[in-house]
Amino acid sequence: MFTGLGLAPLVLIFAAAAAAVWMAGIHLSNSTDSLDFRLGLGEALGGVILLAVATNLPEIAITSSAALAHNLGIAIGNILGGIAIQTVVLVALDAAMGPESALTTRAASLVLVLESMLVVTVLAIAVMGAQLPSSQGRLEPATVVIALTWLVGIWLINRARHGLPWHDSSGNAPGAQERPRGHSKAVMAEKMSLVRATAVFAVAGAVTLGAGVVLERSGERIATHVGLSGVVFGATILAAATALPELSTGIRSVRLGDYQLAVSDIFGGNAFLPVLFLVASLLSGSAVLPQAQPTDIYLTALAIVLTVVYAWGLIMRPQRQVLRMGIASLVVLGLYVAAIAGLIGVTNR
Repeated sequence: MFTGLGLAPLVLIFAAAAAAVWMAGIHLSNSTDSLDFRLGLGEALGGVILLAVATNLPEIAITSSAALAHNLGIAIGNILGGIAIQTVVLVALDAAMGPESALTTRAASLVLVLESMLVVTVLAIAVMGAQLPSSQGRLEPATVVIALTWLVGIWLINRARHGLPWHDSSGNAPGAQERPRGHSKAVMAEKMSLVRATAVFAVAGAVTLGAGVVLERSGERIATHVGLSGVVFGATILAAATALPELSTGIRSVRLGDYQLAVSDIFGGNAFLPVLFLVASLLSGSAVLPQAQPTDIYLTALAIVLTVVYAWGLIMRPQRQVLRMGIASLVVLGLYVAAIAGLIGVTNR
């Protein structure tokens, strides 16, 4: 696919696919919220899994396409780079709040801290799995452990949402958002009937999957044209394109005052992304994690550091803002810019 095309048409195809992911991703997120509310899935295990799969359909499409084509560098870079750049989306959401207060101040919740720790845990397991020798079968142990850890983690977090053994059993900090997390989903439920939400979900999901495949195939050719490695391209430009729906829906949640939902959607998606290593292994027929390069481990460490910074912000709740952002967001932005510059150095080493 796209063999023989020049750089200009490839860029246009990539941009069109990114726009399709943006638009379809918004409708997909809206219809998912409506289905979640109308079917009463709430924070149950099934609802969390549905939300994780729906919000990560672009990454699922790209990982699956790359695995089938044995472009494992693109697959690994998109998964790990996607986690880092989706964490940076929180910076944009913080800036979108305006000068009132920082995102970590209004969203502060112990449950969100637990969600961030699940992200750190699955990423740490991914680092450990990358050091193991390649297994002979498709099911490498580390990818199975990541998937099981994710399932157990979201089950434990779901239990924590029903009450914590603290002075405030909700785990919310004083001065955090007043209305319960997820209240913005009712807004979409009012605009969509169950039948319409189901139809929109199906169409938007199909468009997202198709556009994701086009992004991967055209992106791989663009990376070759400009001399970028699959890891660097997957971790930056490709990951940014697939993070567009999270940016749009996150801004919507923030403007509706559902700060905790905005942060939770990012952490939830980030915790799910390493599960795609299992998908990549099954589709490619080979162990993926042991093929991780130093750049992949670098990106994993970056994602862990950025997540820990936001966990610190949720606990300490610094009040000061700089450039309309909280201190945690400012630190994350600086670390990300410096780390991407370092990534290019690691690649050229």
